[in-house]
Amino acid sequence: MKLLDLFCAIAVLATVAVAQADDTNKVPAAPSFGDPGKLTATAPETFQAVFNTTKGRVVIEVTRSLAPNGADRFYNLVRSGYFTDIAFFRVIPGFMCQFGIHGDPAVSAKWRDANLNDDPVKGSNTRGTITFATAGPNTRTTQLFINFGDNGNLDGQGFSPFGKVIAGMDVVDKINGEYGESPDQGRIQGEGNAYLKQQFPNLDYIKSASILTVTSAPATK
Repeated sequence: MKLLDLFCAIAVLATVAVAQADDTNKVPAAPSFGDPGKLTATAPETFQAVFNTTKGRVVIEVTRSLAPNGADRFYNLVRSGYFTDIAFFRVIPGFMCQFGIHGDPAVSAKWRDANLNDDPVKGSNTRGTITFATAGPNTRTTQLFINFGDNGNLDGQGFSPFGKVIAGMDVVDKINGEYGESPDQGRIQGEGNAYLKQQFPNLDYIKSASILTVTSAPATK
């Protein structure tokens, strides 16, 4: 074999090896967020997700053992692209910022009855933790909140954190709270972002979200 041909062959093999290595670190694509019944993958025991928001970048680290059902739902929502142009529609400074109603009413309608079974509360709603909102037993769907402060009073009410902001809490602190609780959730469900952008033009949004790193293999059920 000629020396040039040998070098070319080595380069090709190296490229294939790198591609294969990259593939092992990639998070598999998720089904569309338009079909909740297909978004049932088990999350890794620990992983990080990044939110690109209108205020900046926020990184969340999830620990599945804290709240397995919540962690699985969050993992699937992020992977599916659900968190695109999603408003922080309820922001109470010193307390929390809430988000998760989809901007498309047709998508919201499909998720309205996709309830999760409750997780026992193993962690506390301290500053920076992320938790699913709930309207009572087994009613969690897609709405979440990040705690601005230490809200341990929520622990006894069934609010089970599953992760925490590990970078960008200063970004979270800047999320616009001028509208407080004024946006009507019923209208958001029925009219989506059209309602929010007309009536509350200064709201902040999650522009996109993705799985940043997986630090352990997916758990087995």
